[in-house]
Amino acid sequence: MRDTARAPLGLKIAAALGLLFIHVPLAFILLYAFTTDDRSFQFPPPGLTLKWFAVAWQRQDVFDALGLSLQVAALSTLVALVLGTLAAAALARTKFFGREAISLLLILPIALPGIVTGISLRAAFDLADIPFSFWTIVLGHATFCIVVVYNNAVARFRRMSPSLVEASMDLGADGFQTFRLVVLPNIATALLAGGMLAFALSFDEVIVTTFTAGQQTTLPIWMLSELVRPRQRPVTNVVAVIVIALTFLPILAAYYMAREGDQVAGAGK
Repeated sequence: MRDTARAPLGLKIAAALGLLFIHVPLAFILLYAFTTDDRSFQFPPPGLTLKWFAVAWQRQDVFDALGLSLQVAALSTLVALVLGTLAAAALARTKFFGREAISLLLILPIALPGIVTGISLRAAFDLADIPFSFWTIVLGHATFCIVVVYNNAVARFRRMSPSLVEASMDLGADGFQTFRLVVLPNIATALLAGGMLAFALSFDEVIVTTFTAGQQTTLPIWMLSELVRPRQRPVTNVVAVIVIALTFLPILAAYYMAREGDQVAGAGK
C-alpha cells in the first residue's frame, strides 16, 4: 500500500499560522479571565486570581441570560431537527422540477450575512404584527439551524441504500415502522451531529438575535452590552470562557459523530 504523500513544509507553516491567528485571541480571553486588573488589559497581567469567577457566579443577570440562551437554543434545535429532516428526506429521495432551486432556498439563510437575515426577519414580524418575544428569537434562530440539520441529514440520506427501505416495505412494514426501525438508525448520528452543531450556533448567535429579541437579553446580547463597562471586562471574559466551553463540546462531538457516516448500512451499494 502506497503511503500518503506528506504536505510540503510551506503548507504546514501556513496551516500553523492560520490556527494561531484563529486561536491566540481565545487564549487571551482565557488569560484575562484570571487577571487581577479590572480596568485595563496589561500584558503580562499584573497577577492572577479566581475572584472574577466568584463575581460572575453571584450575578443573577448572567444566569438569566444564560437560561434564556439555553432555552432558545434547545427549542430552535428541536424545530430544526423536525423540519430539516423532513426537507432532507423529501429532496434526497425524490426528483421533481425545481428541486435544486428549493435546495438553494433552504441553505440560503446561512449563506447570507446575518444582518440581512435579521433585517428580513424583523420586517416580516413587523408586517405580520407579531410582537417581539422569546418566540421570535426561536423562529429567527431556527432559520439557520434548519440549514445545519438539513445538510447533515441530506448527505446521509444520499449515502443510504434505497434497497433498505424497499426491503422493509416488501416485508410488510408500514411507513412509520420503516422510518423508526430502518431509516432512523441509519441517520441517527447525522441528526445528532447536526443538532449539536445547530445548538452551538444558536447559543452564541448575536446578530439575528439583536433584530428579533425585543426586550429579551440572551447571553451574547448581555456580553455585548457589558463591553462598554470597562470595570466589568474580567467578568465578561469569564462568561466568554463559559460560552467557549459550552459551544466547543457540542461542535467537537458533532465532528466525531459525522465521521461515522462511512458506516451507513448499504452505503455505496
